[in-house]
Amino acid sequence: MIEALTSLAAFIVAISVLVAIHEFGHYLVGRLCGMKVLRYSIGFGKPLVTKVAGADQTEYCISAIPLGGYVKFLDEREGPVSAADRGRAFTHRPIPARILVLLAGPAFNFLFAILAYWALFINGVPTVRPAVGIVEPGSYAAEAGLQYGDQIRTIGDRDAVDWEAVLVTMLEDLVGSGEVRLGLEGEDGWQRSAVLSVGSDRARLSEPGMLFDSLGFQPWQPPARIGEVADDGAAAAAGIRAGDRVTAIDGQAVLTFADLQTVVSARAGETVSVDFVRDGIPQSVVLTLGSREVDGAQIGWLGVGIENPGDSYWYMRKYGALTAVVEASAQTWASTAFTVKMLGRMITGDVSIKNISGPINIAQYAGDSAQAGINSFLRFLALVSISLGVLNLLPIPMLDGGQIVFQTAEWLKGSPLSERSQLVGQQVGILALLLLMTFAFYNDISRILQ
Repeated sequence: MIEALTSLAAFIVAISVLVAIHEFGHYLVGRLCGMKVLRYSIGFGKPLVTKVAGADQTEYCISAIPLGGYVKFLDEREGPVSAADRGRAFTHRPIPARILVLLAGPAFNFLFAILAYWALFINGVPTVRPAVGIVEPGSYAAEAGLQYGDQIRTIGDRDAVDWEAVLVTMLEDLVGSGEVRLGLEGEDGWQRSAVLSVGSDRARLSEPGMLFDSLGFQPWQPPARIGEVADDGAAAAAGIRAGDRVTAIDGQAVLTFADLQTVVSARAGETVSVDFVRDGIPQSVVLTLGSREVDGAQIGWLGVGIENPGDSYWYMRKYGALTAVVEASAQTWASTAFTVKMLGRMITGDVSIKNISGPINIAQYAGDSAQAGINSFLRFLALVSISLGVLNLLPIPMLDGGQIVFQTAEWLKGSPLSERSQLVGQQVGILALLLLMTFAFYNDISRILQ
């Protein structure tokens, strides 16, 4: 229940912030272009809080349904315009000014993403270097020669700075050509190249959560190597030392420290056999696990901590204020280009439409990122802001992109489109949005039922 409420609260905060920024772009540029703003609302429906301010007596509202927002300009299509306001209606301003106002909303979403990434980069983001974890025998990864611990130095023609960059390029190349080139560095320092080739299987790889399972490897995680041993824990009593690497518990394989935590947590108070390796020599001990109370439940406790993997597998991605602007802009551009490419490939059928997420899935991500900390939530906001900007630029009549198409057509034609043409366009737009929402809700529900 608490998790659901957290997700809902984080979702409302995220949508409210991003919509406020989007609509503020329309509002600000509209005012600069000489248009009269009647209302600036965050949310739809009945206004809950309203403040009237400024020479134009603009209404600033927070409305009941926090799933959107709007800016209402003076517009002669909605009623007569007084002589005093002649020239200040949206339809009275030059067409380039109207287009600029329509572009401003998505532009502010992209600017917010740059600002969010900039804040992350100047504060420093602990970043796991992209490296290969467990490789499944007979998989695409195994056929390409990938091995546990291989660090991915380059992917395609790009440097592999983090997993986000790797995933973007990997999906682009695999969906496009069916193969991706990797520059690898093994644990022994040997550098080599490898080619992951999936052939006609590329469409399946684009389904959510399928990439690593289909390729047959997982991202690297720290091995179950002991860093520190608590004096009052079961490990110390059994003679386990720092530097030992646990390989199994009661015959259940343990490959990563996360595996160790999972297995131990489920066996509070049990007597188990622990297999480990010390200085290359396999050993085994029998011990009784302790227990600790976490969130009202008893979980197993071995009394060990993880060994610091050093800077070989992680680093702090941090820049000065000016360099961070360049890096944040590049990150935003890369994410925007990737989103546009994936949308295009969904239309052509090269990428699964299961990637379309609705409010339920977005709320879950919002809650998870909020619980993970401010850095994760900022990254989430940046990605959703980019998606919102791209979505609003689609040439669908109900969106900014569709209105830009109408304004451009009027500019080229020399007169407004006929009411019938606009009506047909709006009907097509509503149908397109309904289809998009249907896919999104279907995907959300399918993920919940899986």
